[in-house]
Amino acid sequence: MPELPEVETTRIGITPYIKKQRVNNVVIRQTSLRWPVPHNLRQELKDQTINDIQRRAKYLLFATQAGHLIIHLGMSGSLRMVNNQVAPNKHDHIDVVFNKKTLRFHDPRRFGAVLWTNKNPLEHKLLKNLGPEPLSDEFTGEHLHQLAQAKKVNVKNFIMNSHIVAGVGNIYASESLFLSGIHPQRAAGRISLARYEILAENIKQILTHAIELGGTTLRNFVREDGKPGYFSNKLNVYNQTGKPCPVCKNPIKVRIIGQRSSFFCVQCQH
Repeated sequence: MPELPEVETTRIGITPYIKKQRVNNVVIRQTSLRWPVPHNLRQELKDQTINDIQRRAKYLLFATQAGHLIIHLGMSGSLRMVNNQVAPNKHDHIDVVFNKKTLRFHDPRRFGAVLWTNKNPLEHKLLKNLGPEPLSDEFTGEHLHQLAQAKKVNVKNFIMNSHIVAGVGNIYASESLFLSGIHPQRAAGRISLARYEILAENIKQILTHAIELGGTTLRNFVREDGKPGYFSNKLNVYNQTGKPCPVCKNPIKVRIIGQRSSFFCVQCQH
């Protein structure tokens, strides 16, 4: 699924095309997503100007004078800019049409969300209880260490909990734990402050690097066809089962942890 770097890459890619642009039309072809598309979305969004586009965790927030459009890409969603003349394909569920370009929401599995709020979007029920942004100054090793006290949950699930830190997904959790030398199944409450400080710093560095390279799953969000992100070439353990560890050369292992495939090195992570 698109993770934080892919969502941030989307935001960066679409912003020059739609910021300060007026919405000419909203075309809704499918109303049944993870939550129903608001019945009044076209009425609320049409003729509004997109004043800004921000990201909170894996949510994109489109600010207008009337309210905020909230989009989550779910498991398989993407946003792309296409020319207005480009016909929709299967799974192209929603178009936000501007003067020359269309912002197109594509989601084969329909686990994404397109919502609207007239209130502060950060107070929306889906966003108000999220933890700090991993790239913010609020996210530190001390923050993790304090919240981990006495917790028996494994550390991988702990850092993927959006109430602990917002937006660390499976790929980047696996990579961060590898660089920090922490086994993904180690109990969160049995990790020292010093190791959490290393982990927090590695999370920041990996996410930043992934954003710079366009993410792992998608890179170009301004063309009709998305292209693979280049961070996939930098992965140390994720999806590298059986390949030699880049440090010790032992084969990378995979194990299902919290219903997700987790990749790690038994020699380097403990």
